[in-house]
Amino acid sequence: MKISDEQFRLLRHLDKDSKTNQRKLSKNTGLSLGKINYCLQNLKQKGLIKIQNFKKNKNKINYIYTLTPKGIIEKTKSTIHFMNLKLKEYDELQKEYKNLGKK
Repeated sequence: MKISDEQFRLLRHLDKDSKTNQRKLSKNTGLSLGKINYCLQNLKQKGLIKIQNFKKNKNKINYIYTLTPKGIIEKTKSTIHFMNLKLKEYDELQKEYKNLGKK
């Protein structure tokens, strides 16, 4: 399953703070509220998160966003993929730097 960079960022934030709200997510990720809402619904459809209301809260717009086991696996795969890309970029930059010294 392929997830977008935005969805990956959301999964990371939700893993750290499941009792957040869409405004905080928007502020922390730099994504618009509309994009946050769209991505959360898409992550829910893919089975990567569960969205639940606070039962005892009078303000029913607060939710808990829980990563599912499938969501945890996808976040882990995406993290590994991201790290591999960064390591590859680092290796390429090192080669370029060494080649600069030869000229």
